[in-house]
Amino acid sequence: MMISTEPVWIAQDAELAELCARLRQQAAIAVDTEFMRTDTFYPIAGLIQLGDGKTSYLIDPLAIENFSPLRALMLDENVVKVLHSCSEDIEVFDCLLGEVPAPIFDTQIAAAFAGFGFSLGYAGLVKAVLGIEIPKDETRSDWLQRPLSASQLKYAALDVAHMLIVYGKLLQLLKTSERLAWVKSDCADLVLNARKPDDYTEAFQKVGFAWKLRQVELAVLRDLCIWREVEARTRDIPRNRLIKEPSLFDIARKQPQDATQLHRIEDIPSRTLRNDTETILAIVRASSASDPETWPVRLEPPLALQDAPLLKDLKKYVRETADTLQLPPELLIRKKEYEAIVRSGMKGGAYALPERLLGWRYDVIGKGLLKVAEKPDTAEPLLPPVSE
Repeated sequence: MMISTEPVWIAQDAELAELCARLRQQAAIAVDTEFMRTDTFYPIAGLIQLGDGKTSYLIDPLAIENFSPLRALMLDENVVKVLHSCSEDIEVFDCLLGEVPAPIFDTQIAAAFAGFGFSLGYAGLVKAVLGIEIPKDETRSDWLQRPLSASQLKYAALDVAHMLIVYGKLLQLLKTSERLAWVKSDCADLVLNARKPDDYTEAFQKVGFAWKLRQVELAVLRDLCIWREVEARTRDIPRNRLIKEPSLFDIARKQPQDATQLHRIEDIPSRTLRNDTETILAIVRASSASDPETWPVRLEPPLALQDAPLLKDLKKYVRETADTLQLPPELLIRKKEYEAIVRSGMKGGAYALPERLLGWRYDVIGKGLLKVAEKPDTAEPLLPPVSE
């Protein structure tokens, strides 16, 4: 099929409405975004690319006023939105439209299940599937400048020009291997997780070495992290522009009581010290004086040396199963999920699986992982049934 190399520029509401109405008649469309996020918390959409398999359409979000046709298209359950490594694109649409597109088909996920390797870039995928080279020299362009350069326009158009052909070939491979249902399930989970409301209350658990802190210190860290999350969004600045996690850790540990003590904490931006010293000190005082019943429980330390043999056995089982299935092990399980399994049996109870391993992964590796955990010396790689 011939694909036009000349993109169609969409900068008027009427043009967008007509395009979206037409694309809603398709079973699938190619989707990509270009955005800027250098100095902001939220991504600023610079370009929306859509493809119908014949033509690439470049939508100018800086010129469009009525996005309702695009919103309806992105939510049309009868139109599959095909994207590559879509997490950032999903966030762009969530900020621009207030909605997360669905259903989606992530070609990076699909490529991994189809045998092209884990976390393959789009240019690499197009080359592997179609033998076509796609230039990537505009990756760090300024997508908010107008007019966009000819090179930028070509780059943006090529990001969706071949996507539906790649999509079709991936579908064929996944149907043959009976793994299409796995891809659809993982893509649906991406949408489900993106639509969950933000929960800042557990942000402190991601701070490095937070497990070393006592409960009262964790209470301070928790409340400082909540403040940072709220303020970064309110001011639309990157989290680290406000304050970095190591500084939050030090504040929680040292609990400064005045400006002089706070200013001794390393690496706090001068603007934050100038504007937020009293707020930070107030959080420290209030959190440390709060009811101990409200303090977080201490976090689990890293796994101990005595847990290493079980962890090794779990990884060996997954690696052997992945080899049998000719899949990357990273596609089946995440590092933190290994640790969750080990921790689940630490208090003498039965081993348990993280929620993500209770879907299609249960038959593939879940049952085997439980068997390894309970009887590591008898475990063998399973040959799970696969079905679409």
